Amino acid sequence: MIIAKTDPIETLHEHTNELVLRFDELKKFYGDKIKFTEIWDLLYLAAIYHDAGKAYTQFQEQIKRYLGEKVSNTNLPNIPHNYLSPFFLPLDKLKLKKLERRILIEAITYHHEREQLPDEQQLLEIAEDDLIHKFEDVSKELGITVADSNKHFLRIAQDINKRRIKYKSENKNYLIYVLVKGLLHRLDHAASAHVPIEMDYDIDLGDLTKKYLKNITNNNSNYLRPLQQFALDNQDKNIILTAQTGMGKTEAALLWAGKKKTFFTVPLRVSLNALYDRVAKDMGYRNCGLLHSSSAHHLSITGDENWEVIYDQSKHFANKLTFTTIDQILKFPFKFKGYEKYYATLAYSCVIIDEIQAYNPWIVAVVIKAIEMIYQLGGQFMIMTATLPKIYLDSLKEKNIVNENCLIETFYDDEIIRHRYRMEESSILDNIEQIVESSMNKKVLVIVNTVDQANELYEKLKDEVENINVFHARFIQRDRQLLEAKLKKFDQNRKEPGIWITTQIVEASIDIDFDELHTELAPLDSLFQRFGRCYRKRNLDIDNENIIIYTQEVSGSGSVYDKDILTFSEEILLKHADERAKIILESTKIKMVSDLYSEERLEGTEFYREFKRAMEELDYLDDYLFTHQEAQKQLRGDNSVMVIPRSIYDEIIPLFEELEVEQDKSKRTELRRKIELYTCSVSKYTYKKYLQPIDHFRQTSKGKYRLMDYLYILDRDYDFDEKLLQGTGIIKGGSIPHNQFW
Repeated sequence: MIIAKTDPIETLHEHTNELVLRFDELKKFYGDKIKFTEIWDLLYLAAIYHDAGKAYTQFQEQIKRYLGEKVSNTNLPNIPHNYLSPFFLPLDKLKLKKLERRILIEAITYHHEREQLPDEQQLLEIAEDDLIHKFEDVSKELGITVADSNKHFLRIAQDINKRRIKYKSENKNYLIYVLVKGLLHRLDHAASAHVPIEMDYDIDLGDLTKKYLKNITNNNSNYLRPLQQFALDNQDKNIILTAQTGMGKTEAALLWAGKKKTFFTVPLRVSLNALYDRVAKDMGYRNCGLLHSSSAHHLSITGDENWEVIYDQSKHFANKLTFTTIDQILKFPFKFKGYEKYYATLAYSCVIIDEIQAYNPWIVAVVIKAIEMIYQLGGQFMIMTATLPKIYLDSLKEKNIVNENCLIETFYDDEIIRHRYRMEESSILDNIEQIVESSMNKKVLVIVNTVDQANELYEKLKDEVENINVFHARFIQRDRQLLEAKLKKFDQNRKEPGIWITTQIVEASIDIDFDELHTELAPLDSLFQRFGRCYRKRNLDIDNENIIIYTQEVSGSGSVYDKDILTFSEEILLKHADERAKIILESTKIKMVSDLYSEERLEGTEFYREFKRAMEELDYLDDYLFTHQEAQKQLRGDNSVMVIPRSIYDEIIPLFEELEVEQDKSKRTELRRKIELYTCSVSKYTYKKYLQPIDHFRQTSKGKYRLMDYLYILDRDYDFDEKLLQGTGIIKGGSIPHNQFW
């Protein structure tokens, strides 16, 4: 018996069999969706031989030592099993072509990514001195044919030490390698976690959506809007869709997804949570997944007793439909070590990119590169947005992604009038009287560009208005969830007046409807997203403006938003301000954003240079320069750090003390989840002098290590009343950059 895993104990036969079962399911469910059919034989071989190297004497002695069993002395070096498994391949019997052999050996060799590669001579010595004596054991354990001599040892050692297969645009051999290695990762990780490789293959998201829409329209025969019918009719096409707020884009996307495995991406975590709740509760599809940096917390408070199962399935991409942030699924353009798992999954999936304009130029460049790579591999994409910057569409066209299999459509309805705006040449801080007056009988939304500005405005207004709240990214996760729920409850009570002061956190996909919006100047695309939180579901029924835009002393100019973009946005707004008595049509919004983000207007700006530079860097980025964590930082930015305010930390010290001594793996995971409820992401540079590492350690057989070393204690005050659900969060210290609103 060869032991492969210890927690729980699992034999090599048992673990390999788990991979084979998942291989069979994956091929059965999605085999016809992957255009390179030759991958399946190679993937099967990779699955059954991938862990054969665990028969290595030194590895088995380590297992015995871990289990407290008697061990034998051995002078064999500690070489990871993935470098040893290829020596068990019966190359004579497999009769592989040279490239097939290299793909198979490399997929097995790197199914675990290691920093150090053993040299050729060392591998040969281990194979000759130890592995050759394990051939019969492995053959019996797995019931497979293995090598019967050392005939190919040198060739295998040389293949392992060759330069790795790397990215080549539209190169079939490279794409086959990505699929074999990436799907081997999927099989191995799912088998180790004991979660399904894929769920709900037969579920049709389109049918679920049609049923939902029929129900809420009382079975009206015209329950599908033109946008939704278009999406349903073109499930086989890639789609770039521009449509105004309130037209049912979410339902359109799900109708388009149909039976496809689907990743639905949105810029903000709060928006993802709302979408997940909507599909899981309102539409009744409980098996959808949720994946972002704090998704475990949201799942835990939904009331679903199986939330931990849902979380594990989400982490391993098992769900038919997963709501996620792009940093969880679209980071593969960085070609980090192990990126093939993410990339290969998109070969038989579709990805929905919602509100692409909400990202900064660097992130959009990553998204466009990801779409290009998905297209090359045979996956599908839908971009849907209220406003689409022209330079982004032009870049997609330059990459030849926009063709007969990609449709570009725009939907708007100028018969519906929702917004009339006024420009105020003053600071939003100077117009408190009107905000207060309006809040006496209206729902008033105030959106500013930085957290500091939001808190300052709140402090000025809180003694003037009884029903007032501030909501931004500088609250710990627990309190942020409470505020989200309070905001939704306020929205549902249509007769309740009051003020909510927020940042960009409410711009996208939060289904709220206020009577009046006061906002600082922002780029047009962001402004129009803000517009969508006011008179979201109704026609304008007043003669006065319901949108007031403040153009002076704008916070975040140059830090959150590019100064040139703000200047151009103001110019375009002023140009249209007197048309039709300041009413703004949906078609006008689309034209204004196209004007703002045209190459002609942006030529020479830092914004344009940054975008073009990012596109070029990604095209020529070498493979395997980054680890997974480094790629995450590249995409999200390296400016944020996760903290616990000092006063909060002092209250939860017992949780850390429990974590120091807890032995049970699942209980340790639960303790970490509880601790993360009290965390918040802040600017690392703004708060650098207030950060202290967590002073809790865990002693193991391998040494002492710091618990949750990615967390810091923040020596700043924290303000939140748990009874009133009010406060300003972390006190003072700078704004969160625009690309940190995940």
